[in-house]
Amino acid sequence: KRSMASSHWMAESGAMDLFLIPGPSPPAVLRQYAALTGTTQMPPQFALGYHQCRWNYRDEDDVAQVDAGFDTHDIPYDVLWLDIEHTDGKRYMTWDKSVFPTPKRMIDDVASRGRKMVTIVDPHVKKDENYAIYKEAEQKRFYVQKPDGTDFDGWCWPGSSTYLDVTSPKVREWWAGKFALDSYHGSTTDLYIWNDMNEPSVFNGPEVTMQKDLMHHGGVEHREVHNAFGMYYHAATADGIRRRNDERPFVLSRAFFAGTQRVGPIWTGDNAADWDHLRVSLPMVMTLGLTGLTFSGADVGGFFGNPDAELMTRWYQMGIYYPFFRGHAHLDTKRREPWLFGDDSTALIRAAIRRRYQLMPYLYTLFEAAHREGAPVTRALWYEFPADHHTLDKEDAVMLGPAVLVHPVLHAGATQVTVYLPEGIWYDMDTNAVHRGPKTFDYPVTMADTPTFVRGGYIIVRRDRSRRSTAAMAADPFTVIVAPDEAGNAVGEVYLDDGKSFQYQTGAFSRRALTFTAFSKLECSAPVTASAAAGGVGGAAAEGATAETKGAGAGGAGAAALPVSA
Repeated sequence: KRSMASSHWMAESGAMDLFLIPGPSPPAVLRQYAALTGTTQMPPQFALGYHQCRWNYRDEDDVAQVDAGFDTHDIPYDVLWLDIEHTDGKRYMTWDKSVFPTPKRMIDDVASRGRKMVTIVDPHVKKDENYAIYKEAEQKRFYVQKPDGTDFDGWCWPGSSTYLDVTSPKVREWWAGKFALDSYHGSTTDLYIWNDMNEPSVFNGPEVTMQKDLMHHGGVEHREVHNAFGMYYHAATADGIRRRNDERPFVLSRAFFAGTQRVGPIWTGDNAADWDHLRVSLPMVMTLGLTGLTFSGADVGGFFGNPDAELMTRWYQMGIYYPFFRGHAHLDTKRREPWLFGDDSTALIRAAIRRRYQLMPYLYTLFEAAHREGAPVTRALWYEFPADHHTLDKEDAVMLGPAVLVHPVLHAGATQVTVYLPEGIWYDMDTNAVHRGPKTFDYPVTMADTPTFVRGGYIIVRRDRSRRSTAAMAADPFTVIVAPDEAGNAVGEVYLDDGKSFQYQTGAFSRRALTFTAFSKLECSAPVTASAAAGGVGGAAAEGATAETKGAGAGGAGAAALPVSA
């Protein structure tokens, strides 16, 4: 008997396009959706590291001290962010010279240790006759207009503001050019961008946004383009960074639309330092992955409020599995860099962030699969095990690609976590204990524990040396973790390129299959269908994978089945 489902749809403008995607499997649906809207942009390697942000780091000395703090406490990170207070009176692409007098020197200093910086650039333009960007765009008639043909004036962080009409190709072309080094003074090729408030947010507008009858390029009302406005702004900004560096851009956006994945990452917006917000972030990020927007994450620690050491530690232990991994905090919160919660918590947070970097080769391989076919990096359990009805309502566990299952600790004071493992052999990543699913069991936890399992039949590649950033890891050796199935077989894949350029598009990359057979033989070869599935393409069903490469069959795993390093 088949159940029926119904839904109700509305379109503000009265026009709606309907696409039916037949699937039938979850991976097939994602591939077909990606064929319509595009796949995830291949990110630069540094973007997958840890990002440290708050509203706001006060001055150049503060930036230097935070950067040094990571090295002092031996915690890796890749990107340091500046929020709106770094500007001259909320005039974007400017610097408050009283606290950031030498921005290029500051950025170069951070970059000398293989790291990057990010500044915020929002879509509202401060109305100021002495602000060059405002004046030029006004003269060119580049702003969103009211029905009477005058420029729309809305209220946002700078106060009275105008908004670039980024639905116009001419405006987007102009805006991209503003990120050139000779235009954005004080910037360097190691500075990247964050687009916030680009829904667009208008503090004095209806529903805190633009009126629906405002006019855009071609005589189109705002009601027709509202959902796409933020994506257009994001795309123009990313195009500017791409032109400036001739390398893969990195631009974070708060607003998004179908196709935003072609541009760059997003995050879930302003959350709070609350256990409920920790818990809900997991299904939010998994759901975004199912909409094609897999490069996403939630603010670690919560944007509002002051997390205690337990919540902060647990959030890092889960946050390392977000595709986009950033700690962020509101202006009025206490400082919360990873080493400010006591020595015990610092050690636990350090260990968590190091695991993120340890898994970087596997994570990068998953992102290439997302780029190639639209496969999500983080996945609900039902995506990998669609025939297992026990997985359908699991929102407290997540798959990182097809091979790693995580049951994070999501409740204060927890001493155990109820873990469900689907069918197959599973290996505890920390203890190598062997489990046979399907099974539900209570896993005892201390503050050091996050139940994490490697799926039997898979191989993951790591880099285990502790480094200060992804750039410092570039020449490090690999550790190959083999998790055999009951027949002693396993398969994996690893993808490598230079981590920054577009040369992979013309063949400058390496993608290799790793195959382990009968508990004894590990081989490296050209990719095959099963290795592609293990590398993130195709999902759990490993569509097209053969029994020989997937390792079907019975038999005791025994001690020889424990994961081994090579």
